[in-house]
Amino acid sequence: MPAQPVIGVLALQGDVREHLVSLAECDVIARPVRRPEELAEVDGIVLPGGESTTMSRLLETFELLEPLRKRLADGLPAYGSCAGMILLAGTVEDGRPDQQQLAAVDMVVRRNAFGRQVDSFECELPVTGVDGGPVHAVFIRAPWVESVGEGVEVLARVPDIPSSGGAAGRIVAVRQGSVLATAFHPELTGDERVHRLFVETVRAA
Repeated sequence: MPAQPVIGVLALQGDVREHLVSLAECDVIARPVRRPEELAEVDGIVLPGGESTTMSRLLETFELLEPLRKRLADGLPAYGSCAGMILLAGTVEDGRPDQQQLAAVDMVVRRNAFGRQVDSFECELPVTGVDGGPVHAVFIRAPWVESVGEGVEVLARVPDIPSSGGAAGRIVAVRQGSVLATAFHPELTGDERVHRLFVETVRAA
């Protein structure tokens, strides 16, 4: 692994610029990825927040779906926020029938769970592996994780407090091997600690 690993951000749709800015603060080379040859050059990949069905279709249009699946199967570290979490899941509840999954994490995700339940939602969220106190977590039409397989580590759940409503106790951050996923958007807060956790994963891979 070079001193500055190259981490790509899938740049088809969504919060691409925000992730690139956050990664640039973490002493890595951050690059947008739109073509298979760009994917081949990265040491890790971020799948941003956005619209998961649109990203799914664009992955096919840009001929990235199978190359990305292969690299993930070969151990490429990945981080997905919100829509990125949906794409990384093995199974999605309330997804479109034609939606493609990368199946990099053994989990069942409910799409737009926060959109129907509590709309946009923010809370202070303790995240395993992130030091320095809770993360200010921003959920925007976000998914949550319904269930995980045996090999998946749960990193965060929505606090069981009155303001959480129906979201209380729901899983919102997970890790399986070198793949990290959150239902919230750390790229929108200026707090790079979740990105630094992912960078540590890339460096260790």
